[in-house]
This record gives sequence, C-alpha cells and structure tokens, in this order.
Amino acid sequence: MVREVLNFISNFIQTISFWDILDMAIVAYLIYRLITVVRKTSSGRVIRGIIVVLAVMWLSSLLRLNVINYLLGQTMKLGALVLVILFQPELRRFLEQMGSRDLRYIFGKKVDISVLEASIKATVAACIDMSKKRTGALIVFERDISLDEVIKSGTRLDSVLSSELLTSIFFPRSPLHDGAVVVRGGRVVAAACVLPLTTNTNISRNLGTRHRAGIGMSEMSDAVVIIVSEETGSISVAVNGMLKRHLAQDTFEKLLQNELLPAETPETGGRKLRGMFKGNK
Repeated sequence: MVREVLNFISNFIQTISFWDILDMAIVAYLIYRLITVVRKTSSGRVIRGIIVVLAVMWLSSLLRLNVINYLLGQTMKLGALVLVILFQPELRRFLEQMGSRDLRYIFGKKVDISVLEASIKATVAACIDMSKKRTGALIVFERDISLDEVIKSGTRLDSVLSSELLTSIFFPRSPLHDGAVVVRGGRVVAAACVLPLTTNTNISRNLGTRHRAGIGMSEMSDAVVIIVSEETGSISVAVNGMLKRHLAQDTFEKLLQNELLPAETPETGGRKLRGMFKGNK
C-alpha cells in the first residue's frame, strides 16, 4: 500500500512541468496580495460577513431549512455585483496602479525607517511649539488601512515632513490650517482634509470638534491621530477610538515611536511593543 502511494506521488511529480510550477506560484502570490489588500482595508469585515453567510447557507442545507437556504441562495446570486460595488474603491485603486508607471505599489512598498523616525521627531517638535502657542492642529499618520478617500477631500502636497512645514500649515492665517494633515510613509501627502466625526456618545462633553474628528478617524481606520488643542494647548493622540490626553513631550514621542515604527527594527534586533491604549477615552 505504501509503495503504491509512493509510486503515485512519483508519477504525479514527473508530470509537473516548470510552467505548472510558475503558474501555481503566480496564482499563490496573487491570492496572497488579495488577502493583504483586504486586511489593509475595512473590507476585511465585509469578507468575514460573506464567510458567515456562506456558513449559514451550508448549515441551512444540512439541517434542511429550505426557506432560509432559498432566500440566502437568491441573495448570493447577486453576490458578484454586490462585491463590485462594495470593493469599488479598492478595484479602482488597483487598476490605477496597474496603469501607472510605478508598479511597486502593487507588490508593496517598504518605508524607510530613518525617514519615519525623522518625521516623528519633526512632528513632536512642531506639536510642542504649537502647544506653547495654543495653535490647534490635527495630524493623521496613515498605517495599514489606506486613507485615499480622506486625502481626496483635502489639498495634495506630497512634501517632506518638517516641523516648519507643519507649523506653517496650521498657522491661523494659513489657507490650509482648517482641517487635518495626512502623513504617509513619513511624507505630508495632503492638508485641509475632512475627517469623520465620532458617533460615540460616551466621550467627554468637553472635547471639541477637533478631538471628535480625531477619535472618529481612529475608529474608522488604524491611523494614529494627533490633536493639539487650541483652547488649552494640550497634546492628545487617538488610536482605535481611544484617546490619550495631556501628553508630556517624552511620553508623546515614545508613544509615536511605539505605534508607528515597525515591530522589528534592524537597529535593535528586537520587537517594539504596542499597547499604550488600554482604555482611556
């Protein structure tokens, strides 16, 4: 029996050509990239919902729940059209990338750690300066989930992040001061962006529109949002709907490093721990 199985495997391997291996490798990589794209957007919840519906369909068929199975079956017939509608932003972005000259965004792009570290230091310096002058600011650091729709609501810049640039943007007489700055890969990609307000009714009534927008952005994505209060000058950071307020300079900088730098860095050879947001809203 074992010999027959080994012979079958040997004969099967001999039928596989180089092009078959290349074909399977390409398909496997495309599936991997698809999973990566889904995980980097809020569409992951939609995928989980579809999996739940399919599981319910299978159970209804197994348990002979004919009405439920029929209704779900009729709904899934429109599944392809629904998926196109739901994933329209992702599909459009993918096709735009395919048509562009720079195809590295399709296969992923590494962020220069030194650039990111420099942007953190520049951001800290700018926020400390604006805090002393009671200048309101709202800065969004994009992480895995794309903020393309938010970026489209503002003015494109694509500039190197510096403390002087941030302070000039949020200067009260600046035409771009009203709104949020979005940072991607250590660069300022847009200013005067409109952020969604939080719908959480349990947050403090003392928080103004700027803080509510920062919390709302952190609820809708995995972004790290920095808020400088115009009234008090206090510095706050919102992540995953949680808000850390009244941060000192050292705590503020360490928090940004923990949240924005990769889990593993060549300099330390270790892992940076994330978890400073446990429950303060």
